Amino acid sequence: MSEQKKATTEMPTTYDPKAAEDKWYSTWTERGYFQAGKRKDAEPYTIVIPPPNVTGMLHIGHALDFTLQDILIRTKRMQGYDALWLPGSDHAGIATQTKVEQKLREDGLTRYDLGREKFLEKVWDWKDQYATTIRQQWGKMGLSLDYSRERFTLDEGLSKAVRKVFVQLYEKGLIYRGKRIINWDPVNRTALSDIEVEYKEIQGHLYHLRYPLKDGSGHITVATTRPETMLGDSAVAVHPKDERYADMIGKTLVLPIIGREIPVIADDYVDKEFGSGAVKITPAHDPNDFEVGLRHDLPQITVMDESGTMNAEAGKYQGLDRSECRKQIVADLKEQGVLINIEDHMHQVGHSERTGAVVEPYLSTQWFVEMKPLAERAIKKQQSGEGVNFVPDRFEKTYLNWIENVRDWCISRQLWWGHRIPAWYDEETGEVIVSAEDPTTLPEYAGRKLKQDEDVLDTWFSSALWPFSTLGWPENTDDLKRYYPTNVLVTGYDIIYFWVARMIFTALEFTDEIPFKDVLMHGLVRDADGRKMSKSLGNGVDPLDVIEKYGADAMRYMISTSSTPGQDLRFRWERVEQARNFANKIWNASRFALMNLEGFTYEDRDISGELGTADYWILHRLNETSRDITRLIDAYEFGETGRVLYNFIWDDLCDWYIEFAKLSFYGEDPVAKKKTQSVLAYVLDQTMRLIHPFMPYISEEIWQHLPHEGETITLASWPVYDPALENPGAVAEMNLLMDTIRAVRNIRAEVNVPMSKKIELMVKANSEEASSIIERNSHYIKRFCNTSEFESGLDLSSPDKAMTAIITGAELYLPLAGLIDIEQEVARLEKELQNLEGEVLRVEKKLANEGFVAKAPAKVIEEERAKQADYSDKRDKVIARIKELKG
Repeated sequence: MSEQKKATTEMPTTYDPKAAEDKWYSTWTERGYFQAGKRKDAEPYTIVIPPPNVTGMLHIGHALDFTLQDILIRTKRMQGYDALWLPGSDHAGIATQTKVEQKLREDGLTRYDLGREKFLEKVWDWKDQYATTIRQQWGKMGLSLDYSRERFTLDEGLSKAVRKVFVQLYEKGLIYRGKRIINWDPVNRTALSDIEVEYKEIQGHLYHLRYPLKDGSGHITVATTRPETMLGDSAVAVHPKDERYADMIGKTLVLPIIGREIPVIADDYVDKEFGSGAVKITPAHDPNDFEVGLRHDLPQITVMDESGTMNAEAGKYQGLDRSECRKQIVADLKEQGVLINIEDHMHQVGHSERTGAVVEPYLSTQWFVEMKPLAERAIKKQQSGEGVNFVPDRFEKTYLNWIENVRDWCISRQLWWGHRIPAWYDEETGEVIVSAEDPTTLPEYAGRKLKQDEDVLDTWFSSALWPFSTLGWPENTDDLKRYYPTNVLVTGYDIIYFWVARMIFTALEFTDEIPFKDVLMHGLVRDADGRKMSKSLGNGVDPLDVIEKYGADAMRYMISTSSTPGQDLRFRWERVEQARNFANKIWNASRFALMNLEGFTYEDRDISGELGTADYWILHRLNETSRDITRLIDAYEFGETGRVLYNFIWDDLCDWYIEFAKLSFYGEDPVAKKKTQSVLAYVLDQTMRLIHPFMPYISEEIWQHLPHEGETITLASWPVYDPALENPGAVAEMNLLMDTIRAVRNIRAEVNVPMSKKIELMVKANSEEASSIIERNSHYIKRFCNTSEFESGLDLSSPDKAMTAIITGAELYLPLAGLIDIEQEVARLEKELQNLEGEVLRVEKKLANEGFVAKAPAKVIEEERAKQADYSDKRDKVIARIKELKG
């Protein structure tokens, strides 16, 4: 039998987030509550965490990403699923190596001073430090991760998967090694893939140059944004149908400064309508020129080295940095008289995502993945309706647009940190051996001089395997069979190309299944002014600072309920403070409840039988809230979930039901008190379960004080919608009561009559039903309106000199002789009449709109007609009252 506990009335006066966080996280993890696999017969539900890079501390964007996942996994665990949330981190290749090299530079060292082996020891030390830090931050955020399954992209198992994928793609002809133009980072001295390049609009120049024909018959004008690359020109191309150059095709030009002879060629690549219609061709320094060069068998002249410094091919400019070379060459071109003019030119310039260096298109021998066959399979899967469900769905178009136009993927990196390419070269024969095993350990290669490729793989190559490699692939493990494909990937829209697309086509190729059913794309966390957070702006937010100041629950609630799928959100400290205040409201309400549940046990709880109006109403509202929260979480509408939770807890439970419950608690009827205790204990228990995925700590702390069953709220069952708790009659009654109380309080505020001062109140009901409700619940009205005299009925006449309020179902009169000015009351009613006439006109226009009536659901039209009748009724009563007062 599961553990049962009675209420514990000794709750501290104020909630201490830090004490609760330290206590409960260690309890949850030590007792293995987050560990999957214990519910053998349950349906599995899986999320693999987008692995953070071991480059440093987690930021507020991580907090958003991880909190949304935790909400999902905690909800599913409570719903009875065998829920696995698999944690891990990414070695992050270039990003991590850059960090470690920066640290070395502070000591006046480079990686070459240490050598590969010693340098990698330094990087592993870095990884161990930051992986530990990340794990601690996960704990501070309250993430319910299954640490028993934690993975790292350089783990032995994941490395085995990487090698297998590489070898299989190579054997299939989809991985090849070739000399091509790639994006080159001259700072890190490594290749980059297309999506690791950020394009920025830069104010540059367009240099117009005159290239003379060798025979002295004229010249051709070309334009370039990078005059230093002219040193590698192999030709000038014109369009074959451009009549201006028809007699020049096949002739020879003399390259200024260098004096090299280059041909004039014809190629359809040239746009004859743009500029002069002539383009200089530099095959080793431009991807389009490279393709033209292949077609015309042009020499590929590389004029820079890996650091962006001009090499021997640059002649007298050898040794100059590329930017210095540009300045010198422009001066020399002017001196030779071949520089026609320099034009200001705004253009997009590629920068390395990691170092910020201007990327150099560079001819280099690299490893590539042929993307077209892999992309075609992913496209077909998506177009068949069996692909991934993107949330919001507009991102499907973004995904398809990229993958339909994808270019071959350069996967080799000139780094030391990462998965070393599993390729060896026979130093004598030049044979390339690609193998999952080290061939130097295999007998068939004994005696051969083999050297492994120095390069490592792009970090996204291993990340692309994450959903299945973390579960044991390529072995057919129990975890892989049970938890794959995963259910949802939660990630930012900014890595849809880097990661999401690559996971999809890789999973289809190696598992024949999509890696996840849904992809929830969230936005970036920006500062209060909408700016992207960055070190340079100094506007970043450390989630640990937020937790230290306001507690993990406040941060989680604020950041998750401020989010809308696919949209950026703004971080505002005042919203965190509001979330903290919400947590305090929950704590204070629960503390009051527990003070009135002394000795009450779980077995005492009974919400059947005859209950009061407020009891039926709060059970109905709880039931509605449970249904709506479940639906909204399933739809990933966390912002709307927050609104529903807040309205129910703050307004319905705290401001209304608990106030009504005081009448039973402070009254003389033990039966009524017991029923109210049962309802309040049940509602608080269920409310803590609903709030738990968002605010795990305070919900556990309060739940443990409540009469409950079980060890922990993390494993308690999720509230389920129960049709038996629907009670529209109680809702109608409570609405009438609440409208009455609100109206009286508003009138008191208007004429400055404090709540402590008793008043006379008359309620004239519009129907027998309303009259019965008012009479049956008069004790609530008397208490919360603080009346000295109370009268209700169908035939009451409005007294002279009284304040009046018109509500749905009744008219309220407050005889306040001596406390009000009749002229002021008439003015107030006339203002109210103006508002009501506006509402009547608005609804009438809506109902007169033929398009609205034709398209709107019948229920919506019916609701609008009910509003029309209600507003008209109120308007008529206000008109009558104004006439009466004026008379």
